[in-house]
Amino acid sequence: MSVAAEGSHHLIDDALARRNAIVLAVAQAMAGGNNTVLLATGAITGAMLAPDKMLATVPITIYVIGMWLGTLPVGALARRYGRRTAFQIGTICGVATGLICCAGVLYGSFALFNTGAFFSGLYAAAHQAYRFAAADTASEAFRPKAISWVLIGGIFAAIVGPQVVIATKDMMPPYLFAATYLAQAAIAVVAGLVLMLLKIPMPSAAAKADAGRPLAEIARQPKFIVAVACGIASYSMMNMVMTAAPLAMIECNHSITDAALGLQWHVLGMFVPSFFTGTLIARFGVERVIAAGFAILLASAAISIAGISLWHFWIGLVLLGVGWNFAFVGATTLVTQTHRPQERTRVQSFNDFLVFGSMAIGSFGSGKVLALFGWAAVNEIVFPVVLTAALMLGWLVLRQRRNLV
Repeated sequence: MSVAAEGSHHLIDDALARRNAIVLAVAQAMAGGNNTVLLATGAITGAMLAPDKMLATVPITIYVIGMWLGTLPVGALARRYGRRTAFQIGTICGVATGLICCAGVLYGSFALFNTGAFFSGLYAAAHQAYRFAAADTASEAFRPKAISWVLIGGIFAAIVGPQVVIATKDMMPPYLFAATYLAQAAIAVVAGLVLMLLKIPMPSAAAKADAGRPLAEIARQPKFIVAVACGIASYSMMNMVMTAAPLAMIECNHSITDAALGLQWHVLGMFVPSFFTGTLIARFGVERVIAAGFAILLASAAISIAGISLWHFWIGLVLLGVGWNFAFVGATTLVTQTHRPQERTRVQSFNDFLVFGSMAIGSFGSGKVLALFGWAAVNEIVFPVVLTAALMLGWLVLRQRRNLV
């Protein structure tokens, strides 16, 4: 029995888990679309507003920092007031994102635009936790599928975000993307309405009284360490390459529409596999699925290094998304196997704090690496990071096999 199966204060109801997973998938489509708008336009707007081209990706970095700093508060709010309240506070941040970013464009203020990007990160911290919320009442067997179902909402986010950019980018001339950011705020409002349908039981008094093990004890578990390493490698490398890609495409004489469509195909690659990732984990094991994700991430980097044609960018970005999906859904599943029910919000938010903290470093570095060394160098960094995590995963598998003998 896994650690997550222990405890007597946890409601197991797969029917409720299925219902919540569907609600959260729809909300994820809207919330993810909101964030995709910023990801598709942040570096381009940053290049227009920043005093130095090397600072073009700073808004994306600020976004990731917001996501990083928001993880622990989201967990604390969920623990005290419940998941839905925590998520709706995130929705408010999503609305603020669009309004502040629009003001930043209208006033030509790089600082104001970065403030909006920070709120976008706070919103992302909330909706990244949707995947864990779907697993709250799920059985151990259904848990990977519940997580995958929520990520399916990202398919529609991949369509909503870039299409909003394409449709609205020139609606308020001469202010490129001003109308886009107003539409971004409206998308968050829709997500908040959907979240009103979420039903997650509040923890019982007994569950609240039993805080579980100290966080340090949980974090020392080999499985938790490897789960975090896999999450960091997959998410930080995906984000680093994705952050630089739109600007790199424009520098290689591709259009804004090409860059937006490239991001759309990338996000589809991130979430379409969610239809079957949970099933693959159930059939082949979480470690093999993570390993497959790492192999696809390496293939993506190799293709991106090989050339700068539109198809090199698009195929590389699609594979980048698919590799992330396999590795990150697997890493998320591993995390759920390391904690007891009463420990989940602390452990999950701590995991996200570590993962998104590493993303901030990669995101900030991507702009400088792109400006100083070029697109190929951005992708070359993927190899040592992913291979290190793969070695740690292999060590965990060998350790588990020895313990079974």
